[in-house]
Amino acid sequence: MTEQNLIPVAEPDLTGNELEYVSRCVRSGWVSSAGEYVTRFESEFGKFCAAEHCVATSNGTVAIHLALATLGIQQGDEVLVPSLTFVASANAVRYANAQPVFVDCDPETWTLSPEDVERKITPRTRAILVVHLYGHPADMDRIRDIAARHKLWVIEDAAEAHGARYRERRVGNLGTIGTFSFYGNKTITTGEGGALLTDDPQLAKRAAFLRDHAMSPERRYYHSEVGFNYRLTNLQAALGVAQLERIESFVAAKRKHAQHYARLLAGVPGLTLAPEAPWAESSYWMYSVLVQDDFPLSRDGLIAHLRAQKIDTRPFFVPMHELPAYARGERLPVAERLSRQGLNLPSSTTLTEAQIERVAAAIKSVVR
Repeated sequence: MTEQNLIPVAEPDLTGNELEYVSRCVRSGWVSSAGEYVTRFESEFGKFCAAEHCVATSNGTVAIHLALATLGIQQGDEVLVPSLTFVASANAVRYANAQPVFVDCDPETWTLSPEDVERKITPRTRAILVVHLYGHPADMDRIRDIAARHKLWVIEDAAEAHGARYRERRVGNLGTIGTFSFYGNKTITTGEGGALLTDDPQLAKRAAFLRDHAMSPERRYYHSEVGFNYRLTNLQAALGVAQLERIESFVAAKRKHAQHYARLLAGVPGLTLAPEAPWAESSYWMYSVLVQDDFPLSRDGLIAHLRAQKIDTRPFFVPMHELPAYARGERLPVAERLSRQGLNLPSSTTLTEAQIERVAAAIKSVVR
C-alpha cells in the first residue's frame, strides 16, 4: 500500500479494462499460456512496434536470453553491452554462456557510445546489445553501420522505451531482434512479462520453438533439443491487452510530464536535465536529471531531502563493470559519472501537474 501523500517514483495505471479482461480469463478457465489473450497481445504489440512477429515471454530478462539463444550465441562468444543499465542485460549474456563486454556511455544521450563500441570489438564479438536507457533511443544508424561492417547481430533491449522513436520509427524493431519488459513499473505492464520482436520469420519461429520447451509442433512431447519454459500466461496477456488499448495516451502523458519538469527545472544551478537528441523522441520512462558536483546537495543528499518530503526517487543504476560478479578493474568514466550523479524523479503516467510542481519546488528549495 502506498504511503499517504507519497509521490511514488512509478506506479501502474490499471483503471481501464484490466479487471474485466482478467476476470474473463478466470471465468473461462484459460489462465495458463494457452488462450486468446496471448495471441492477441502478441499481434497488437507487434503492430504497435511495426514488427512482423512478436513472441511473448514470461519477463524481459528471459526475452534477452531467448534472443541470444535464437541467434546461436554460445560459449566463447562476446556480446557488447552498455555498462550503465539494469543488470539483467549482462546476466542474460551469461545465461547464454557468453561473455558480456562493457561499453561506456555517450555523454550527451547517456546510451552506449558508438565510439567505444568500435574500440571493444574483437574477433570473438558476435552481437551488440543496445539499451535505450530510461526511454531515450541509442544512435541506431551508427550502431547498425558498425554492426554491418563487422558482421554482428544487433539486439535492442527496449525494456525502458515503449513508444520511443528513432528518426520517426518506433524502437524495438530497428535491429535483428528487439526485446521488451512489461514489469509493473514500465509504461505498460503485464505484472511480469516480456516480448521478443523481429521481422525475420525464421528467427520468430525459432524463438517460439525454444520458448515452449523446444517441443515439436508435429509430435507432442517430443523435444529435439533443450528448450525453455519462457511463456507468458493468458492472465498476464489479458492485463497487457487492456494496457495496449491506452498505450498511446500513456506515452503522451510521459512526454507531457517531461516537458512540465523541463519548464519548471530549467536554469536550476547544478542540475542537468534529461536529454533528447534532435533525431530522437524519448518516451521518458523515467524523467532523469544529473545532480552536478556544484549543486548544494549530493545526489544521495537530494534523495534524502526529497524522501523527507514524501517524494520517492531512484538513483541511476550501478555500472555493471563495478558489480562484484562482473568487476575486472576496468574504468568507464562516463558511465561512472552518470551513475554517481543520476536521479530518476517521479514518472508515473498518473502524475498530476500539481505533483510535478511539488517535486520541482522541493528541488528548487535546496538552491534557495
